[in-house]
Amino acid sequence: MHVVNQIGLLFAALVITTAAQATEVATIRSPDQQLTLLVDLDEQGQLSYQVQSRSDKVIEPSLLGITLNNTDFTKRLSLAAVLKQPTVNDSYQLFTGKQQLVDYHANSTVVSVTNQQHETLNVRFQVSNDGVAFRYELDGESSDTRVVMSEQTGFNFPSETVAWLQPKAQAQSGWMNTNPSYEEEYLQATALTTPAITNNGWVYPALFKHQDQYILISEAGGEDYYSGTNLTNNSQGQFKVRFPDQREVTSNGGYLPEHTLPLLSPWRLLVIGTLQTVTESTLGTDLARPNQLTNTDFVKPGIAAWSWGLLKDDFTTFPVQKQFIDYAADMHWQYVLIDADWDQKIGWEKMQQLAAYAKQKNVDLWVWYNSSGAWNNTVYSPKSALLTRADRIKHFAKLQAMGIKGIKVDFFPGDGSSVMAYYEAMLKDAAAHQLMVNFHGTTLPRGLQRTYPNLMTSEAVKGFEMISFFQAFADKEAQHAATLVFTRNVFDPMDFTPMVLGDIPNIERKTNNAFQLALPILFTSGVQHLVTTPEQMAKVSAPVKTYLQSLPTVWDETRLLQGSPGKHVVMARRRGCNWYIAGINAEDKAITLNIELSFSNFNSAQLLSAGKKLTEVETQQLDSKQLSIKLNPNSGFVIITKGDNNNECTTSVAH
Repeated sequence: MHVVNQIGLLFAALVITTAAQATEVATIRSPDQQLTLLVDLDEQGQLSYQVQSRSDKVIEPSLLGITLNNTDFTKRLSLAAVLKQPTVNDSYQLFTGKQQLVDYHANSTVVSVTNQQHETLNVRFQVSNDGVAFRYELDGESSDTRVVMSEQTGFNFPSETVAWLQPKAQAQSGWMNTNPSYEEEYLQATALTTPAITNNGWVYPALFKHQDQYILISEAGGEDYYSGTNLTNNSQGQFKVRFPDQREVTSNGGYLPEHTLPLLSPWRLLVIGTLQTVTESTLGTDLARPNQLTNTDFVKPGIAAWSWGLLKDDFTTFPVQKQFIDYAADMHWQYVLIDADWDQKIGWEKMQQLAAYAKQKNVDLWVWYNSSGAWNNTVYSPKSALLTRADRIKHFAKLQAMGIKGIKVDFFPGDGSSVMAYYEAMLKDAAAHQLMVNFHGTTLPRGLQRTYPNLMTSEAVKGFEMISFFQAFADKEAQHAATLVFTRNVFDPMDFTPMVLGDIPNIERKTNNAFQLALPILFTSGVQHLVTTPEQMAKVSAPVKTYLQSLPTVWDETRLLQGSPGKHVVMARRRGCNWYIAGINAEDKAITLNIELSFSNFNSAQLLSAGKKLTEVETQQLDSKQLSIKLNPNSGFVIITKGDNNNECTTSVAH
């Protein structure tokens, strides 16, 4: 014990010594002066940063730098320049997510360093009121390709910090070798030293808490040649950026970032503040590349009826899909998704008939594709039809001529640079044929929905399908849902495919219908695929059906009213003049929530809450802006307010 203490003291002394020897080269503060980023260069020529939120040091000194195939920017660096940049002011529109019109303001500084070969690396820092971001920039021009071999980018937290972390599955593992697909569960408030159970690190977003400050780490704005990355941690609880496995590639594709100069890394971003700050932040799209599409008229968010969620493979047939078209029309929903093997079980000719029938009903169709070549063992079709640009254009032109509005593309191989290029190539070609896109069996979008607004949603989540397969996961549904609001779904649209209002075959449901009705509000997705069947919908009350017939998928404003990751959440979202407030309880005991609605000067308000039976929903008209709601475990509620005169509730800009 004495030896361990001695080692601990020696390590602490080394840290203190190193910190003392470091020279501060730049200080960047947020516009409101509450966040401070310090950049240091030590005597060994190592660049590092640290972050303070008010008086709380939330990120301790953490290394910066990258290694390329022909040069090293991790040590023996010299300061070349510190260049204060003009204030960043950006306004843009989103077609998916928590709000449509976004303003981003940040203070910016570029720290330029040179290595022993007299080559220059620029590190661009931006600090906004809600967080910190930085990226690596290699300027100039080159004819030779540069390969980024690794990053030493670190995130060192105070030791008492806890984390909500999702392990990244091993490449080429799981069903039909389809991993990694970001479909694991988040560990709850775990120690920084917790080893990744997959030995493959942790995915973004990763949530941390130090005292009363939350920190959400992710990345955004990567070019199509850069790999997607994730996090790894060591036995001391220090986190570091990790490149993907060499097997996470398309056929004959690469996994490391490769490009001629100039070369840009994605933004490494940290949202810092209260849980409300984290949840309401748009930093993941603020840092994404701007919209690359000249025509967005075809981008139309909406709700989709979907048979596969509960009925699975055998019901991808002409009669069943025709029934779901009628169902969508009755619900005033915009879309029907026809899933895997439609080309075999229905066929192209009959699909043409379905598309024409749907059009008569004022409903449009989405169809499923298998992205994969040889990188997994899946057999669902159409398979290997989108691997080349020539093949994509052939298929997309045919779909466009049929009147198909979107594609769901499944089974991608991971985060390698060739996969990232595949995503963008597919989005470009789809946009040229006025097709919206839903990526499944996929990585995190990382703000790509801003760059290509035809990306309406992505899975990258352990979603409802796993509830329908495994009782153990159905038992954890509430905790999982109450975690995703604060992690996976903070920035990027998420195709969880929520809301079942009846039985799940061979599964005992644990959450009630009031809980389920809350999910399409708590979860954001450009196209919200709801799994409830026509037979289940026929049994709901008139107020429930009316609520679902007018449910928005595009929001003008979002507020977190209260919550705790994995325990409970109450979220308010505004569409025009109406507010939709949803809450769920994931704790193993009943809780009482005191909810204040003073932000809404409503003309009328309705509460949908749990009845005595699992599938029963009670309806109550509200006349007070202060209410107390008791929520049992696995329960939830929805409040809809109409006519809010406190807001400039103009018509939303998105379609």
